[in-house]
Amino acid sequence: MEVRELLEADVELVCRHREEMFRDAGRSEEVLQAMTQHFRDWLRPHLRDRTYFGFVACENGQPIAGIGLMLIDWPPHPSHPTSDKRGYVLNVYVEPEHRRRGLARELMRLADLEFAKRGVHFAILHATEKGRGMYAGLGWSGTTEMSKAVPAVPI
Repeated sequence: MEVRELLEADVELVCRHREEMFRDAGRSEEVLQAMTQHFRDWLRPHLRDRTYFGFVACENGQPIAGIGLMLIDWPPHPSHPTSDKRGYVLNVYVEPEHRRRGLARELMRLADLEFAKRGVHFAILHATEKGRGMYAGLGWSGTTEMSKAVPAVPI
Protein backbone atom coordinates (compact mmCIF):
# COMPACT_ATOMS: atom_id res chain seq x y z
CA MET A 1 0.00 0.00 0.00
CA GLU A 2 1.17 3.50 -0.82
CA VAL A 3 -0.19 6.73 0.65
CA ARG A 4 -0.03 10.03 -1.19
CA GLU A 5 -1.34 13.53 -0.65
CA LEU A 6 -4.64 14.53 -2.21
CA LEU A 7 -4.25 16.25 -5.57
CA GLU A 8 -6.40 18.75 -7.41
CA ALA A 9 -7.08 15.96 -9.91
CA ASP A 10 -8.74 13.89 -7.13
CA VAL A 11 -11.96 15.93 -7.18
CA GLU A 12 -14.10 13.07 -8.56
CA LEU A 13 -12.55 10.53 -6.18
CA VAL A 14 -13.30 12.73 -3.15
CA CYS A 15 -16.85 13.35 -4.41
CA ARG A 16 -17.43 9.60 -4.90
CA HIS A 17 -16.02 8.74 -1.47
CA ARG A 18 -18.16 11.42 0.20
CA GLU A 19 -21.28 10.24 -1.58
CA GLU A 20 -20.61 6.58 -0.74
CA MET A 21 -19.92 7.46 2.90
CA PHE A 22 -23.29 9.20 3.21
CA ARG A 23 -25.02 6.46 1.21
CA ASP A 24 -23.65 3.92 3.71
CA ALA A 25 -25.11 6.11 6.46
CA GLY A 26 -28.57 5.86 4.88
CA ARG A 27 -28.94 9.20 3.12
CA SER A 28 -31.39 9.38 0.21
CA GLU A 29 -30.26 9.40 -3.41
CA GLU A 30 -32.07 12.69 -4.01
CA VAL A 31 -30.13 14.43 -1.24
CA LEU A 32 -26.86 12.80 -2.31
CA GLN A 33 -27.18 13.98 -5.90
CA ALA A 34 -27.86 17.57 -4.87
CA MET A 35 -25.07 17.50 -2.29
CA THR A 36 -22.48 16.07 -4.65
CA GLN A 37 -23.23 18.61 -7.37
CA HIS A 38 -22.71 21.51 -4.96
CA PHE A 39 -19.83 19.85 -3.11
CA ARG A 40 -17.92 19.38 -6.38
CA ASP A 41 -18.19 23.11 -7.11
CA TRP A 42 -17.05 23.89 -3.57
CA LEU A 43 -14.22 21.35 -3.61
CA ARG A 44 -12.41 22.35 -6.80
CA PRO A 45 -11.05 25.71 -5.60
CA HIS A 46 -10.33 24.31 -2.12
CA LEU A 47 -8.21 21.49 -3.54
CA ARG A 48 -6.50 24.01 -5.81
CA ASP A 49 -5.53 26.38 -2.99
CA ARG A 50 -4.89 23.50 -0.54
CA THR A 51 -7.45 24.68 2.03
CA TYR A 52 -8.86 21.16 1.62
CA PHE A 53 -6.05 18.64 1.88
CA GLY A 54 -5.56 15.06 2.95
CA PHE A 55 -4.39 11.65 1.86
CA VAL A 56 -5.28 8.80 -0.46
CA ALA A 57 -4.23 5.20 0.18
CA CYS A 58 -3.56 3.25 -3.02
CA GLU A 59 -2.92 -0.37 -3.83
CA ASN A 60 -1.36 -1.21 -7.18
CA GLY A 61 -1.90 2.42 -8.17
CA GLN A 62 -5.65 2.30 -7.45
CA PRO A 63 -7.21 4.46 -4.69
CA ILE A 64 -8.71 2.33 -1.93
CA ALA A 65 -9.21 4.84 0.90
CA GLY A 66 -9.11 8.55 1.55
CA ILE A 67 -9.35 11.26 4.17
CA GLY A 68 -10.03 14.99 3.90
CA LEU A 69 -8.67 17.62 6.25
CA MET A 70 -9.26 21.32 6.79
CA LEU A 71 -8.22 24.01 9.20
CA ILE A 72 -11.13 25.94 10.67
CA ASP A 73 -10.81 29.51 11.90
CA TRP A 74 -12.15 29.26 15.47
CA PRO A 75 -11.78 31.58 18.45
CA PRO A 76 -9.63 30.43 21.36
CA HIS A 77 -11.69 27.99 23.40
CA PRO A 78 -11.20 26.00 26.63
CA SER A 79 -10.20 23.02 24.44
CA HIS A 80 -7.54 25.13 22.68
CA PRO A 81 -7.09 28.31 24.75
CA THR A 82 -4.07 29.69 22.89
CA SER A 83 -5.02 28.77 19.32
CA ASP A 84 -7.47 30.28 16.84
CA LYS A 85 -7.67 27.16 14.66
CA ARG A 86 -9.20 23.71 14.81
CA GLY A 87 -8.45 20.76 12.62
CA TYR A 88 -11.43 19.21 10.88
CA VAL A 89 -11.51 15.64 9.60
CA LEU A 90 -14.04 14.73 6.93
CA ASN A 91 -14.76 12.27 4.17
CA VAL A 92 -12.97 9.30 5.71
CA TYR A 93 -13.80 6.43 3.41
CA VAL A 94 -12.43 2.94 2.74
CA GLU A 95 -13.61 0.94 -0.25
CA PRO A 96 -15.76 -1.96 1.07
CA GLU A 97 -13.45 -4.74 -0.15
CA HIS A 98 -10.50 -3.14 1.70
CA ARG A 99 -12.13 -2.59 5.10
CA ARG A 100 -10.96 -4.15 8.33
CA ARG A 101 -7.29 -3.78 7.37
CA GLY A 102 -6.48 -0.69 9.47
CA LEU A 103 -6.55 1.76 6.54
CA ALA A 104 -8.82 4.28 8.25
CA ARG A 105 -6.70 4.09 11.40
CA GLU A 106 -3.56 4.77 9.35
CA LEU A 107 -5.20 7.72 7.61
CA MET A 108 -6.27 9.10 10.99
CA ARG A 109 -2.68 8.72 12.26
CA LEU A 110 -1.47 10.71 9.26
CA ALA A 111 -4.14 13.34 9.96
CA ASP A 112 -2.83 13.75 13.53
CA LEU A 113 0.70 14.20 12.20
CA GLU A 114 -0.41 16.70 9.57
CA PHE A 115 -2.36 18.77 12.08
CA ALA A 116 0.59 18.76 14.49
CA LYS A 117 2.91 19.81 11.66
CA ARG A 118 0.57 22.76 11.01
CA GLY A 119 0.51 23.73 14.68
CA VAL A 120 -3.05 22.55 15.32
CA HIS A 121 -3.57 20.58 18.52
CA PHE A 122 -7.36 20.18 18.64
CA ALA A 123 -9.51 18.57 15.96
CA ILE A 124 -13.13 17.69 15.39
CA LEU A 125 -15.07 15.33 13.16
CA HIS A 126 -18.62 14.13 12.70
CA ALA A 127 -18.79 10.35 12.92
CA THR A 128 -21.23 8.01 11.26
CA GLU A 129 -22.51 5.16 13.41
CA LYS A 130 -20.19 2.77 11.54
CA GLY A 131 -17.13 4.88 12.32
CA ARG A 132 -17.91 5.85 15.90
CA GLY A 133 -16.23 2.82 17.52
CA MET A 134 -13.01 3.23 15.56
CA TYR A 135 -12.79 6.93 16.43
CA ALA A 136 -13.45 6.23 20.11
CA GLY A 137 -10.67 3.63 20.02
CA LEU A 138 -8.33 6.34 18.72
CA GLY A 139 -9.13 8.66 21.62
CA TRP A 140 -11.91 10.73 20.08
CA SER A 141 -14.87 11.57 22.32
CA GLY A 142 -18.26 13.19 22.03
CA THR A 143 -18.79 16.88 22.62
CA THR A 144 -21.74 19.03 23.63
CA GLU A 145 -22.36 20.11 20.04
CA MET A 146 -25.96 20.23 18.84
CA SER A 147 -27.34 21.04 15.40
CA LYS A 148 -30.52 21.88 13.54
CA ALA A 149 -31.57 22.74 10.01
CA VAL A 150 -32.45 26.41 9.64
CA PRO A 151 -35.55 26.91 7.50
CA ALA A 152 -35.20 29.10 4.43
CA VAL A 153 -36.81 32.52 4.68
CA PRO A 154 -38.72 33.54 1.56
CA ILE A 155 -37.37 36.72 0.04
